[in-house]
Amino acid sequence: MKQHAELDTLVIGGGVVGMSVAYGLARAGERVRLLDEGDDAYRAARGNFGLVWVQGKGLDRPAYARWTLEAARQWPALAQELAQHSGVDVELSQIGGLIMCMDEAELAQRAAGLAAVRQQLGQPYPFEVLDLSQLRALSPLVGPEVAGAVFCPLDGHVSPLRLLRALFQSFKNLGGELYAGVAVEAIQQRNGAFYVRTGNTEHVAAKVVLAAGLGNRVLAPLVGLDAPVKPVRGQILVTERVQPFLRHPSLHVRQTAEGVVQIGDSKEDVGLDDGTSLAQLARIAERAMRCFPLLKTVNIVRTWGALRVMSPDGFPIYQASTASPGAFVITCHSGVTLASQHAGPLVDWIRGGQQPADISGFNAERFHV
Repeated sequence: MKQHAELDTLVIGGGVVGMSVAYGLARAGERVRLLDEGDDAYRAARGNFGLVWVQGKGLDRPAYARWTLEAARQWPALAQELAQHSGVDVELSQIGGLIMCMDEAELAQRAAGLAAVRQQLGQPYPFEVLDLSQLRALSPLVGPEVAGAVFCPLDGHVSPLRLLRALFQSFKNLGGELYAGVAVEAIQQRNGAFYVRTGNTEHVAAKVVLAAGLGNRVLAPLVGLDAPVKPVRGQILVTERVQPFLRHPSLHVRQTAEGVVQIGDSKEDVGLDDGTSLAQLARIAERAMRCFPLLKTVNIVRTWGALRVMSPDGFPIYQASTASPGAFVITCHSGVTLASQHAGPLVDWIRGGQQPADISGFNAERFHV
């Protein structure tokens, strides 16, 4: 069996989460190798909406709200760094985002939830409730059926494909090694090092980070960890290019820099089925057309389904192994929003620093009490 030179850290999983961590480690000067299963994997990144999103996250979990807030604040610096290292513009637009509500009750419920998060945080948490006339000042082509929206100035969006490309290219330019199309078959810890087997190759590293999405469920027990994640399907529609009409992304509709409109609003418990269904696509399209009637005449050019990675309570799992010191598991369903945190404070922790206080409660033991 071929054995490679020892590495500082081996990262397993090449989605946005794994790539953010791998990039941060390489930026810190570590010898890093990333193992990616490739396009045969159930990629959450395929269904990514590209949102950098704050509002609504962390109700009754102020630590997660703080973690997300800081991620949003650090995103401009991350975008600039990635452009410098890779030459790729991730198309970050962070001028605020909208959650549109179809009736007054929904609007009031949204506003109450955000007010509760603000109170629990005890720190600035900016948002504004807009009626229809105020909303149209920001987005003139909103339809008459919309009651109003909640606006958060910290929200924004990026191109998820450009983000992945920028992370990959930056990682490689900083000396990181990428092994694509490989599946992890075994992980063992011997004499303070991890031996990870893929086919007839053995990778040896001082630390291992499991960021394999749904694959973490199988890999985590190999290093004494638990990742009870399950798939939640999201379906997305993409239109032809149209003239710019939507500067501020919403939770359900966003327009990219290229002019295409991305539409999505589904959460389905269907196991490992990453297909699409006409009923869900029709429901998603119907809400989008109520928000923006101009979409009735716009052609849909692509649809797809993808599997999000979801823990039992919907929050991330961040945990270091006590049974196999040097092993970490990371899983979340907000990989784009949290990329700046994963490349920064999380990497500092993995490299031996203090665990960020805001993630201390997100280990898997919370599911077994």
